[in-house]
Amino acid sequence: MPISDSSKISCEALIHHPDLVNIYGASIGAKTTIGPFVEIQANVVVGSRCKISSHVFICEGVSLADEVFVGHGVMFTNDRFPRSTNSDGSMKLNGEWELIITSVDFRAAIGTNATILPGVTIGRNAMVAAGAVVTRDVDPYTVVAGSPARLVRQLDYEDNS
Repeated sequence: MPISDSSKISCEALIHHPDLVNIYGASIGAKTTIGPFVEIQANVVVGSRCKISSHVFICEGVSLADEVFVGHGVMFTNDRFPRSTNSDGSMKLNGEWELIITSVDFRAAIGTNATILPGVTIGRNAMVAAGAVVTRDVDPYTVVAGSPARLVRQLDYEDNS
């Protein structure tokens, strides 16, 4: 599992087991830590001081702002209607599907085994509970949980926990 030369990884980033990750065409910020068995695809931007736990999949079209936490086994998606073939049976190629952009704002936290559907924004300091399925935007300073993820509570603007 390679780290491609096409990636721009800060010399201050920490990849605990570089032989156990797959990173290509991505940008990784300073002091970000990346655990084993992580895939980060082309054109992904990961900010500074983020923590990406083990077994995470971050697909093309995702951007993480600074200080984002991503728990173990989190899966991002980037296509609302995925298919392997076109209607005529031919294989879909790059450009034959719609890439949907997903954003995670400053200091948001995503719990273990959450699934993030395409096209959502997870707001500043928001928290996504473990196992949640995020199907729509998460407001800043809120906690969401469940499938689909729903508001659990508001956070204080000063809450850094």
